[in-house]
Amino acid sequence: MKQAVCRTLRIRGRVQGVGYRWSFCAEAQRLALSGWVRNRHDGSVEALVSGPPEAVEALLLWARRGPSMARVDSILCSEGNAAEIGSSAGFRQVATC
Repeated sequence: MKQAVCRTLRIRGRVQGVGYRWSFCAEAQRLALSGWVRNRHDGSVEALVSGPPEAVEALLLWARRGPSMARVDSILCSEGNAAEIGSSAGFRQVATC
């Protein structure tokens, strides 16, 4: 089994008020990933995702299109810090920051 990877994502476009966070969370749960997703005050969505490389890549592919009402203009992806996820398993929505 491959080592887990952790990625921080910042998604920009029409991604708030269109079910993006909810759909992102459901897709991450379907892929058995750990982490969180939240809205940002600047109108973007931020996520911290950890899991097998193939599952993280599958979520990144999904994130580029999002739910039907969303419009994704860009995604910044960088190395994440798995310690920020904490000991809680699974994927969840967290408060806006």
